[in-house]
Amino acid sequence: MPLPPRVSDLTSFDLLLSVAELGSIGRAAKAHGMSQPSASERLRTLEARVGVTLLERTSRGARLTTAGQLVAGWAAQVIVRAADLDAGITSLRADRQSHLRIAASLTVAEYLLPAWLIALRSVSPDTATVLSAGNSVHVAEQVLAGKADLGFVESTDVPAGLASRVVATDELVLVVAPAHPWARRRRVAAAKAAATPMVSRESGSGTRQAWEHALGLAGINESAAPLLEMSSTTAIKAAAIGGIGPAVLSLHTVATDIAARTLVRVEVGEVDLHRDLRAVWPSGRTPRGPASDLLTIATRTLTHRADRR
Repeated sequence: MPLPPRVSDLTSFDLLLSVAELGSIGRAAKAHGMSQPSASERLRTLEARVGVTLLERTSRGARLTTAGQLVAGWAAQVIVRAADLDAGITSLRADRQSHLRIAASLTVAEYLLPAWLIALRSVSPDTATVLSAGNSVHVAEQVLAGKADLGFVESTDVPAGLASRVVATDELVLVVAPAHPWARRRRVAAAKAAATPMVSRESGSGTRQAWEHALGLAGINESAAPLLEMSSTTAIKAAAIGGIGPAVLSLHTVATDIAARTLVRVEVGEVDLHRDLRAVWPSGRTPRGPASDLLTIATRTLTHRADRR
């Protein structure tokens, strides 16, 4: 309910308490960081609002009248409770600003998240972040279990119970070692690629799911079992560079290797290998505090890339 007009200005009541403690309007004004004329005007306005004389003003200072002492006693309890309210709000904000739990897929964690966290530090410098990196299934599980405030996934499907927003775009690329026969062809049919055992991420990886989803959209619902499964992007790149077999990875992760020609990009016909990277959080809960700030930063990155195109 709205506060009664006579008690809505807590600062003036607090000023009255300072006069009672310090014995002078001037000293009370100094304690509150205001000029003496401003303090005197606030106190006169308070007396008019309350309807009784609260202070006796003399050449030696000011003291509370009997009515003033009663009002000050009542006001002291309210001022203390207001201070308690402020302390509680401060503690909530400190907790909100000091901890941010993030779960991110490996591609996002290694290649996108660092820049986002640098930007977050300029907005919320006191935020301490805790990162759990894994595949997209792991990320979804962490967010659904309440162990992460915000997650970033590469998978095409978002599990039930999670809301999502696209924060970045990506492209999967098929890469091989320079000595591989496909390096000279530079293009391979989707059916042939699907039938070829590859060095692959583990089941549950967003990259693997996105590759299988793209093949499915092209009418290819079966693919060869992986030649080798690995949970590390770095390990997969090393295996591909070493000639163990082809690999399908995010362009974010192999762009430098392609430029250095330690890996060769091979186009895959008949499939669209572009995908969206998404932020996820529990349905029905709007991200707040640093989680909201990080979501805004990540989304802004996507917008800037679209503008450049």
